[in-house]
This record gives sequence, structure tokens and C-alpha cells, in this order.
Amino acid sequence: MPPKLKFTEGEKVLCFHGPLIYEAKMLKSMVMKDKQVKYFIHYAGWNKNWDEWVPENRVLKYNEANVQRQREVTKLHSSLAAKNKKANAKAKKADTSAGSSKDGDSRASTPSKEVAKEKEHTPSTSGTATPIASTSGTASTNNTPTTTSRSRSSAKNAAAAVATPTPAAKEKSEEKEAPVEKRKSEDTPESSQASARKKRGRSDTTSSNVESEDQFLSKVEVKIKIPDELKPWLVDDWDAISRQNKLVELPAKTTVHEIVDNYVQYKKSSKASTATKENAVQDIANGIVEYFNVMLGSQLLYKFERPQYAEMIQQHPGVPMAKIYGSFHLLRLFVKLGSMLAFTALDEKSIQTLIGHIQDFLKYMVKNSSTLFSMQQFVNTSPEYHRKAQ
Repeated sequence: MPPKLKFTEGEKVLCFHGPLIYEAKMLKSMVMKDKQVKYFIHYAGWNKNWDEWVPENRVLKYNEANVQRQREVTKLHSSLAAKNKKANAKAKKADTSAGSSKDGDSRASTPSKEVAKEKEHTPSTSGTATPIASTSGTASTNNTPTTTSRSRSSAKNAAAAVATPTPAAKEKSEEKEAPVEKRKSEDTPESSQASARKKRGRSDTTSSNVESEDQFLSKVEVKIKIPDELKPWLVDDWDAISRQNKLVELPAKTTVHEIVDNYVQYKKSSKASTATKENAVQDIANGIVEYFNVMLGSQLLYKFERPQYAEMIQQHPGVPMAKIYGSFHLLRLFVKLGSMLAFTALDEKSIQTLIGHIQDFLKYMVKNSSTLFSMQQFVNTSPEYHRKAQ
């Protein structure tokens, strides 16, 4: 028996494209061999070249609640983008004051003069300095007298970039650029691929040959390794909700916000802690919370949990979800976070440093798993809730 379609042809909907939500129209549907439903979506106000097939979990009903959700995500993104722009300006000023010694460093690892020139004018994607401290807790050092100012400005730059769930707001130009900032053309010359990878924020609006989202994500997705000690909790979490029809009791006794704050305090109490390292840890902590708040409703919930999520929004208006949900949902974030990091403007070196910090946070969760995770956090649901969840 084919699955029931949630949307009809021609229906006005909302659709995720990256972490942002756009108004769209469902043009047609298709049921795959594995019974997965896909919809062919046209984004309102965008060229038909950006029409695409998307899975059902990216499409939302066009109603007041989801429109409000769209506004909140856009507002959050805009504020973080402004912080990112301000951080970039400070980083550029610091880089300029570094003089010719920094220019020599930045050119040392560039494949060509053209890319080197681009790096000089793009502080957010520069690979010359690591924006955040390394996983081992030792800050990078350099013989140049500008090392301290560069690391501080880079840390601020990373704070905005890490905390921003998407690299840029939706901007409608005359050429109608893609809803997602980076879309790579199939006919990009091999000689410029290195430069294209550095400039993730630039869309190729002149090409009609666009890779599918699955192809794009498969090339740039960042892999985050879930520690073996935490994997059984993911399985138990799935079993409790999907098979036993239980729910995590909310608000959680220890929320995501509290877990992250405790991690920051734990790192600050280290004897090797310095002001620069503390700032880097705080930046990462802020980023984790921001990503959690944005991604929870669209990517971190099982279908059975959605009525509970709606109840939490209604009962706690204006309260960030990181102050309501707890450890199990936080662990789910790291399963999905890699694909979202593809939309940041950080270069490969900075991404690897960021992953180091994320893995350190996961080690903290392993160390405290006995207090963070317990199946007693799950509760049985009423027949009335079952009817809502159907």
C-alpha cells in the first residue's frame, strides 16, 4: 500500500533549504522504491532553475505556527549574520596591521597567486590563522609580534561563524541567486576548483547546470564521530520512542543549556586554562546552543514527538528549546551537525579545529554519561497523545 501524501499538487507550503525556511509551492510528488515520498518544489520568487525534489521531512504545512517559526529562524540568522560581519571587519583590520610578515604567511600555503589575493580580501575564509584554540588546549604560537591580536580577532570571527546556522541571509538579486548560498556548477573548470572551494559563499548564477542537494552535501559534509560509549544511548532512545511509544519527560531535569554551561565551567577550571582558551570554549558552547535551537524542530525529532514539541512551544512561548530539552536530544544534534557545518564560511583548517572542540565536548558527555543519560527520563504516553501523534 503506497504511503499517504501529506501535501497536494499546487499546495502552498514552506520548505527548508539549508537551515532557512522559504515559501514554496508543491508541484508534484513521487513515491520512491523504498516508499519514501519526495516532492518537487518551486520556491516562490525564485527562478525555476532552483526547482528541486526534496524529501517529505523538509516540507511544512503553510499555517500560522510554521510561518511564525520561519520568522524566528530568519530573525535569528539575521542577528548572527550581523555579528559575523562585524567580526570579519575586526579580523580584516587586525590582518592589515600585521604587515608584510602576515602576507608572506598567507601566501605560503596558497596554490596560486589568484587564490592568495582572494584570501587577503576575505578574512572569514583565510587559512592563515586558526580561529579557535586546539583540542589539546594549547593555543597556536607564532614568532610574529601580531600573534595575540590575530588569535583574538580570529576567535571572534569563529564565534559568529560557528554560531550561525547558515552562511548568509536570503538576498533576492536581479539575477535571482540560489536560496542556499553555495551552489556549485557542474562546468566549473578544474583549474579553479580550489578557489571555488575557498569561496563557499559565492553562487554561480550564470550556470543552469546545478548539482542536486544530495550530491552537494556528499562532497562537503563534515564527519563527526560519535564515541562508541554514546552509541547505545542513541539506540535506546530510538527504541523507547519509535517502538515503545514513550517520550522524554519535559522540561528536562538537566537541560541542554545547563549541560553546555557545565562544560564551559569544567574547561575553565582546568589548570591549563587561559583567557584565549576560555573565549574559544565559550564560542563553541554558544554555537552548540544556537544550532540546537534552530535544528531541533526540523531535524532532531521523531514523528511521535511532534505533538509534544507543539505543546512545549505553546506552554513556554519565547523560551529557547535548549532550556527545555535535555541530553538525549543534544546527542542527536551531533549525528546531524556535520551536514549543517557545510554551510559555514570556515576554511578546512578551521573546520578541523572546530571538530576537535566538538569531539572534546562529546568526550565530556562520555565522562558524565552516568548522570546525563538514564532511561528513567522516558515516560509513558496517554491514549489521547497517541491519537494526536497518528
